[in-house]
Amino acid sequence: MASNAVKRCAWVTDDPIYQAYHDNEWGIPETNSQALFAKLCLDGQQAGLSWLTILKKQKNYERAFYNFEPSAIAQMTEDDVERLMHDTGIVRNRLKIKSIIRNAKAFLEIEKSQPFNQYIWQFTDGKTLVNNWQSHDDVPTSTEESKAMSKALKKAGFNFVGETICYAFMQAVGMVNDHETGCHCYEATSKLAIKSVT
Repeated sequence: MASNAVKRCAWVTDDPIYQAYHDNEWGIPETNSQALFAKLCLDGQQAGLSWLTILKKQKNYERAFYNFEPSAIAQMTEDDVERLMHDTGIVRNRLKIKSIIRNAKAFLEIEKSQPFNQYIWQFTDGKTLVNNWQSHDDVPTSTEESKAMSKALKKAGFNFVGETICYAFMQAVGMVNDHETGCHCYEATSKLAIKSVT
């Protein structure tokens, strides 16, 4: 008997939170500077953990870090870091907590010369790169674009932005469409592909 189950990318589990994220967010182009900053920070928090762990804590991170408003985060102090080290709603890793504050300051420096969304999207020439992966095994964990982004972000003062984290970020915010061709989201996200962010 044929299955009527929705076909998703192979990395998606049967967790409803994960499925909703895959279906409604992952791979959909994001061009809002603050939303891009938030996602980059959250991807950095994932280092060494599963994305589902961070996804389940996302609301707690938004509460702890002023909804990822960079100017507010940049004012946070060592006392705030100590307070957040006792916050069970987030990952209590001092380096990761401090990285969000550091990244907010770097974001504000970039914004002095150009909008952050333009800065980020420059690594794909302002457009979505649409791939045609048949299998999850074909999908890379980093690319020349993510390596360039990682290098530039580190130079700008960001951390927890290695080339693998940057590629996961690029996938998530629709800079690349890495839905597998058999996934029910592939055609829809391909139609949303951005031609140019200016």
